[in-house]
Amino acid sequence: MGKLLFYFKLVLVFLYFQSIFGQSLGISENGRYIEKADGTPFFYLGDTAWELFHRLDMKEADHYLKNRADKGFTVIQAVILSELEGLSVPNANGDLPLLNKDPKRPNEAYFKHVDAIVMKANSLGLVMGMLPTWGNYWSSLSEKDIIFTPETAMQYGLFLGKRYKDSGVIWILGGDRNIRTPKDREIVEAMAKGLKQGCNNQQLITFHPRGPGMSSDYFLDAEWMDFNMYQSSHGQHGHDNGLYAAHDYALEPKKPTMDGEPRYENIPVGFYFKGTDPKDRFDDYDVRQAAYWSVFAGACGHTYGNNNIWQMYTPERKSVIGANIPWYNAMDVAGAYQMKHLRTLVEARSFSKWIPKPELILNSMEVKGEPIRAVLATDASFAMVYSPSGMAFTIDKGKVSGTNKKAIWYDPRYGVSYHLGTSDTDGIQTYQPPTSGRGQDWILILENADLNLPMPGFN
Repeated sequence: MGKLLFYFKLVLVFLYFQSIFGQSLGISENGRYIEKADGTPFFYLGDTAWELFHRLDMKEADHYLKNRADKGFTVIQAVILSELEGLSVPNANGDLPLLNKDPKRPNEAYFKHVDAIVMKANSLGLVMGMLPTWGNYWSSLSEKDIIFTPETAMQYGLFLGKRYKDSGVIWILGGDRNIRTPKDREIVEAMAKGLKQGCNNQQLITFHPRGPGMSSDYFLDAEWMDFNMYQSSHGQHGHDNGLYAAHDYALEPKKPTMDGEPRYENIPVGFYFKGTDPKDRFDDYDVRQAAYWSVFAGACGHTYGNNNIWQMYTPERKSVIGANIPWYNAMDVAGAYQMKHLRTLVEARSFSKWIPKPELILNSMEVKGEPIRAVLATDASFAMVYSPSGMAFTIDKGKVSGTNKKAIWYDPRYGVSYHLGTSDTDGIQTYQPPTSGRGQDWILILENADLNLPMPGFN
């Protein structure tokens, strides 16, 4: 009786959130960001949970999803046919996704588990960034693993589109693979066609490329491709992923773009290069820097990742790429907490107005080529400057509207803002952040004081 009551309540919650999420996300008229049905911006703040459907039972998934919702994430990226023995090792309930590894024969028991996780995520206000499959099951890069043809890709996409058409879902094709042959393209295009047909063209679709890479290299003009995605990958400290955003921002037709796989917290730096130090791992500063660089260069959102969480590592499982912290402990590391402060900032200062404006920086004291980036509101009501190492920079205050200008320092580590001062003078001004050095990144907000905008975050 208790289980029946639980599932009845879950269905009611699902039906309620259908009205909120079903067919609710689209692309803004200017082609720069994702928006909700009412026209308000939707900031894509993703967490990477590739093995969520495959490795967690419902109780564990519930724990994980609540944690991510509490931290301010808006999207959870997970793979239905997962990378790590996803077709040969059953999920936590003992079910495989496909019968005889046949895309035409989905296992209902497995997909009921996916259903339950999607419903739970939606009930918490989370959109699922769903990958129908990891790329090795379609890509010519890994021929021995391929299970898809264009025909079966179309059928599988149609099945998924129909099944989840009323859920809060963004579809992500690709799965860490690029287009190498005409057959690769044909399979991906067929799956996209099936998804669009199945969901009545009401859900967004993008493509997750192999890194470092950009989906715009392959599908910029594809009608099914609603927004671009790049993977800046895990190669080096200080790798400027804002360059990808700036590249896509300049393209025609205009489409939103974002980093779907930047450097993960706790992953060994450049693990795919020979001679790298496995003890040198990306920390909270690395993931924070990637997030602000990308968004200040024009991205419509950002995806966080943790090396222990994407694979849902536990001590009982084989470690991949040096995972060494159980996923349930890794959820509360510093970088994950700090992503919420990015969302606080973009929601406090009208993200829909942001325009990348590198020319605002008249002079900067960059460190090792780490760029200082700036944005200006479309109505010039505010400007913001991200200094990744707390280095000084010079800007023209006259670019911001209003007689009185208010200057604020925003700390991306703690989400705290500090009022630096308000004056009625314009002109060229040099700003020195409160601290400097590695991990001492700051955002300057310079705004029209007469608008009396609230201070973002804690103050």
